Amino acid sequence: MFMRHAPLSLGLLMAIAPPVLADDYPIEIEHALGVTVIEEQPERIATVSWANHEVPLALGVVPVGFAAMSFGDDDGDGIQPWVEERLDELNAGPYTLYDEGDGIDFEAVSASRPDVILAAYSGMSQADYDTLSKIAPVVAYPEAPWSSGWRDMIRLNSAGMGMAEEGEALIERLEAQVNEQIASHPELRGKSAMLISHIKPTDLSQINFYNDNDARVRFFHELGLTSPQFVTDSSVDGRFGGSISAERIDDIADVDIIVTYGGQPLVDRLNQHMLTSRLPAVEQDALVLLGNDPQGTAANPTPLSIPWVLDTYVDQLSQAALKREQE
Repeated sequence: MFMRHAPLSLGLLMAIAPPVLADDYPIEIEHALGVTVIEEQPERIATVSWANHEVPLALGVVPVGFAAMSFGDDDGDGIQPWVEERLDELNAGPYTLYDEGDGIDFEAVSASRPDVILAAYSGMSQADYDTLSKIAPVVAYPEAPWSSGWRDMIRLNSAGMGMAEEGEALIERLEAQVNEQIASHPELRGKSAMLISHIKPTDLSQINFYNDNDARVRFFHELGLTSPQFVTDSSVDGRFGGSISAERIDDIADVDIIVTYGGQPLVDRLNQHMLTSRLPAVEQDALVLLGNDPQGTAANPTPLSIPWVLDTYVDQLSQAALKREQE
């Protein structure tokens, strides 16, 4: 059963210092799509795209609007459980959920009358940025679409709020929690992990995976895990994943832990397939299964999901690592 991380509740995450004073303005923030100038302390914060709203929430500010989440939403309300907990802790007043099923809802964002729009983790185009900038100053990603790590997300978004120091303090607290887990699970250090993307139990001829450019794989590295050489070699040209034919299964035989999305039918098929069954990680059941649920979503680390999922996720990885040590 999936357990939430109660001892490190989201409410205990923050000890908020006062935001920067108006004398510190204007603020200039450089990012991949330009330079954003914020003239004065923003009061109405809006966010678009994945998880950016978690930064103001972690810093004690309820956005006037943010994107509804469809993946990993366990009750269909567009809000993930760790976000719902934080909203409750902050006694959140009215806010708008933007429907981004067809892309950014520019009209809804405009209607929420933001002073700044945060999007440090997003895939917005230059055209999206230019349109949003007509509504309010926009903080975009630092380098490439969907490539920002959780630290980048916090640093840029908190700077856009005029709360850069508070953002750094949040990063330090989250790093301390991660480091505590690393110290408690030495069995993870040096083990290799591979994150296989969604695959069909009926078709294992091609194995698709995420590589070192993906935030979920980079989180493995933070926990002391490594990537198999084949996965690392695929991390070129800004690509987030790669694929390998099952006929080349020996190229990933050094994988200690396999993390993937699926259930028991997938496990059964991996064990029955004449090629994938030869993988030591499959033979020894060193598998971590994720689903289209909050836990599967939280494998992609964000400011509020890290303390919510960390204990359970690390325990699952640890159990898989220990099975490999029994080889």
